[in-house]
Amino acid sequence: MNSQYKRRWWVLGALAIGILAVGLDMTILNLALPILATDMQATNGELQWFADAYNLVFAAALLPAGLLGDRLGRKKMLIIGLIIFGAASLVCAYSSSPWELITGRALLGLGAALLVPLSMSIIPVMFSEKERPKAIGVWMMANAFGIPLGPVLGGWLLDNYWWGSVFLINIPLIVIALFAVSFLLPESRGLQNQRMDLIGILTSSVGLVGVTYGVIEVGERGWGDITAITTILTGLVLLVVFMLWERRTSHPLIDPALFRSRSFTWGTVLATVVSFAMFGVLFVMPQYFQAVEGVDALSAGLRLLPLVGGLLVGSQVSDLLQSRFGTKVTLSFGFLVLGIALVIGANTGVTSDYGFASIWVTLVGLGIGFALPAAMDEAMSALTAETSGVGSALLMALRQVGGTMGVAILGTILSSGYRSKLDLQGLPAEAVESIRRNVSAGVAVARQIHSNTLIDSVKSSFVHGMGITLWVCAGVAVIGVLITMKFVKTRVHRNEVTDVGV
Repeated sequence: MNSQYKRRWWVLGALAIGILAVGLDMTILNLALPILATDMQATNGELQWFADAYNLVFAAALLPAGLLGDRLGRKKMLIIGLIIFGAASLVCAYSSSPWELITGRALLGLGAALLVPLSMSIIPVMFSEKERPKAIGVWMMANAFGIPLGPVLGGWLLDNYWWGSVFLINIPLIVIALFAVSFLLPESRGLQNQRMDLIGILTSSVGLVGVTYGVIEVGERGWGDITAITTILTGLVLLVVFMLWERRTSHPLIDPALFRSRSFTWGTVLATVVSFAMFGVLFVMPQYFQAVEGVDALSAGLRLLPLVGGLLVGSQVSDLLQSRFGTKVTLSFGFLVLGIALVIGANTGVTSDYGFASIWVTLVGLGIGFALPAAMDEAMSALTAETSGVGSALLMALRQVGGTMGVAILGTILSSGYRSKLDLQGLPAEAVESIRRNVSAGVAVARQIHSNTLIDSVKSSFVHGMGITLWVCAGVAVIGVLITMKFVKTRVHRNEVTDVGV
């Protein structure tokens, strides 16, 4: 067994550190927005673009990044991605105008688009079939830790330092990952002489941007906005054109075998289903903790730690379950636990204490920890060492679209449930408009006019909407069980040694 194979876990650990920086960046910015609005005198539109610039570039660059990794070398492109992400963090930290910060955020999205799929793509190259679920679990945990750690770390930094520190925190993580990847990761690549699929790159990138931007606009303007809906439909049409083109061209961006692979198709669908339910919980719970329970962002982040704890335990148990009983049983069990946890959560009341929430949030983490690594392993089992870069990018792109659509759909459900129960009689139109916008604005208005009755109405209305949202997520988990039982084959991992340095 060569030394490169022995170092594979150190390599994965280094990449996990880089992925942690990406996860932190996605959650930590939200805390800084109120300060940026004041210090930079940023408009609401500019504040929105601080997030949108990242998301749109990330969506557009995913598949080309995977292709470049397969073509030019995954190690080389990972190093470039780390450098871009580190340099962009510095640009953001020392920006003096909104457009400088927007430019930095766009560069961060480019760096993340290289890091996320290519760090995943080394897993089928360096790890055996039996080790792959554990490796996916490590990679997934690096993503998950950024969820609660962002508000916790961001709150502490903003309390003690200037806003640029929320971007500078990326630098030590990137430096560690950069040195480790440079010295420990062997180079690997796929097919190098294949022609560039420019039409595939164009249709996939523009399609992903269209869907992502359209859903962002839906979140701001609602499903009745013609421009947002048109943008989403245009993006979806382009993605359909992309898939049809990939079946016909002689030099496809994506190996057509992936579209015909049962494992990749249903593994990706199930990973997206898990992400849909997970985004639902992560969308409603910070609002619940801050608006209903009345804690700050730092405390809200701390209160999400049980979800990460459940994820950590669940991903370890998932590895054992897959080795013993196979992927089908593991996925079914994971979706079942997730569904039960969401049903319990849907019964949360205004007077429920944190102890109740911590129990079902932990169970949600367990269910996700069981199901998500198994679903991703099912999809990645179809990837070869030659196409793991583009294949991993496609998996992440589809999860990105599914998760983004999920947030928009669940956000609409939450808003509808919240607004349907509000008692706003006798209030001025301006106050009504603010209260209907979201629960945080509703609580703020109620406190301004010193109305305990209105506070109770706002909180109970939000909890009502949250309950409906979690019931929908539970229904999605049930669909996950049904898909697993129907389409996923029982597959128990074999022990084998994988070559590295392809």
